[in-house]
Amino acid sequence: QVQLVESGGGLVQAGGSLRLSCAASGLTFSLYTMAWFRQVPGKEREFVAAISRSGGSSYYADSVKGRFAISRDNAKNTLYLQMNNLKPEDTARYYCSADLNYGSSRPDDYDYWGQGTQVTVSS
Repeated sequence: QVQLVESGGGLVQAGGSLRLSCAASGLTFSLYTMAWFRQVPGKEREFVAAISRSGGSSYYADSVKGRFAISRDNAKNTLYLQMNNLKPEDTARYYCSADLNYGSSRPDDYDYWGQGTQVTVSS
């Protein structure tokens, strides 16, 4: 049974930082492209960042480029998202996801999802 469990969310002031983690189990983590998405109630799920199986390449949504950094530790089966210089518009529930193929920015391409962790940025 595949499980993706996010943690690290919380309330932070604008300009602050948070580090999200996603602990994976029940799958061979190193075979999956991993990604972070976020969602605000009433809106579609939005791509944030993705990272290749080895961690050697990554790509980002324009809205977070230069502020967020995705990384992974295949020995620990864990995905991370370092978020710096947070803005109120970053407020959302953040989800980690896994794709056995090459990943993309489309939620439908991902096979597994966590339950999410809430990030709230106050102005």
